[in-house]
Amino acid sequence: MLVGAVPAGKALRRSGARAGDLLYVTGSLGGSAAGLAKLSRFQRTAGRRLWTSPARVPADLASHLFPQPRVPQGLALQRRGLASAAIDLSDGLSTDLAHLCEESRVGAVIEKNALPVGKGASLEQALHGGEDYELLFAARPSVRLPRSIAGVPITRIGHVTAPKRNSPAVLIDTGSGTMPVEPHGWQHFRS
Repeated sequence: MLVGAVPAGKALRRSGARAGDLLYVTGSLGGSAAGLAKLSRFQRTAGRRLWTSPARVPADLASHLFPQPRVPQGLALQRRGLASAAIDLSDGLSTDLAHLCEESRVGAVIEKNALPVGKGASLEQALHGGEDYELLFAARPSVRLPRSIAGVPITRIGHVTAPKRNSPAVLIDTGSGTMPVEPHGWQHFRS
């Protein structure tokens, strides 16, 4: 269980995004999923090896073995009133963006070419891999965002749309059209 406190009316919620808002992420995506895949291959071929310190772990495994939750960045977004909605990307972009859209009652379009895919990660891992602990947030178009917050880059990845009946909540613009993005990240409470 996690317990915390936020001043009344100041919490960054999933439910504040509106059509026209821009979508951003901190850091890069897919690094944890790529690291897990590499670890799985390593364990099958070379046995087990445990890394107990971030300083000793290979760079391409660090985001999986020693994730860095973006708490300072979230606090800065909240303190400065920059975000209209936010969620951490623990379950994967496709799943967590669908949660944000559901709670805000909106849709979204993400731009394939804008996604900050982590080094060694694939587009699939960036879209659906979890455990990156980056932040996904929406901001009004009039908000001027810095290029980074507390040393972590921010990338605009798309925009929020009005919901469309009988249409997927999340689409990806591939540059030659849009395609639905089904949530394929971690799903809680599967039966």
